[in-house]
Amino acid sequence: MTQPAPVSAAALSAFVARAFVQVGMPEADAARVAWLMTEADLQGSDGHGVIRLAPYLRRIRAGGLNLRPDIRIVEERAATALLDGDNGMGHLVMSRAAEIAAAKARQCGIGWVGARLSNHAGPASLYARMALAHDMIGLYFAVGNANHLPPWGGLEMLLSTNPIAVAVPTQDEPPVVLDMATTVAAYGKVKARAQRGEMMPEGWMIDRQGQPLLDPSRAEEGFLLPIGGYKGYGLSLIVGLLAGTLNGAAMGSAVIDFNHDFQTTTNTGQALAMVDLAAFGEVAAFKQRVDVLVRELRSGPRMPQVERIWLPGEQSHAKRVAQQRDGITLAPALRAALDAVAADLGVAALA
Repeated sequence: MTQPAPVSAAALSAFVARAFVQVGMPEADAARVAWLMTEADLQGSDGHGVIRLAPYLRRIRAGGLNLRPDIRIVEERAATALLDGDNGMGHLVMSRAAEIAAAKARQCGIGWVGARLSNHAGPASLYARMALAHDMIGLYFAVGNANHLPPWGGLEMLLSTNPIAVAVPTQDEPPVVLDMATTVAAYGKVKARAQRGEMMPEGWMIDRQGQPLLDPSRAEEGFLLPIGGYKGYGLSLIVGLLAGTLNGAAMGSAVIDFNHDFQTTTNTGQALAMVDLAAFGEVAAFKQRVDVLVRELRSGPRMPQVERIWLPGEQSHAKRVAQQRDGITLAPALRAALDAVAADLGVAALA
């Protein structure tokens, strides 16, 4: 299949927004969600970007998403808040959470905002990175939207990929941004591999007999592996408690598999915290110290065959810069899927 030409971020975002408006989403909300989905692809998080458009639309059409949510604070103290997302798009809920967290951190030094009745919101780093514009450290936690992980030694999938993201500001270096699932691979990566017709590496999944599972089209026959063995299982549980249980959101058997159930409210739980650098001293001095540490780590001796030592987020930053300049490369199967969405909705396709 011929590789389609890259598409600009603006054109891709405009297309996604057109699709959402066509199914009844208010224009401002559609533009916000579309841009965040496009940002996911810009930084290379292709398992959480526009690949999700068709499933989102299917959920909207099935009545599983509220297109005009009343996203509101239901519990609040000086440094904390609990948001009720009213079953709105997760991108909108977490964008609101970021605004509240930044305001509270500016006042108190730290702001922690939990959310319930939210939905899938794309890659975790999108929201941790929102702290950077405020000279703050961002921390994001979420319960995944389908269970793909059993407790260590078990067979019943009661936990999800439950991602963590942390963004740390720098002065001249790219920001340090860790974005990781508590499983070896996020399930979005499995879906992206399946769409591209690629096999998975050994170590991502195993079947119910404990054997390696390499074909992503057979993913439902097994489950994801946690990072670091039992430690990753423990980390997934703790993230779920912080992002889900604490907020009154779904955890364990209450988690809805949004890959198969498009009608039931997912009650997705997320949490976003921001820490104001100014609460700990001079902002510029902190950023300079991070720069020094980044350069020290990068310039140290390397093992044979290692060309470069990377810091968390550097490769995503480089991809973001390159694709903003040159356009976003979409896999042929994804481009075909987007064309099918355009035809189905009767909206202008990607140029």
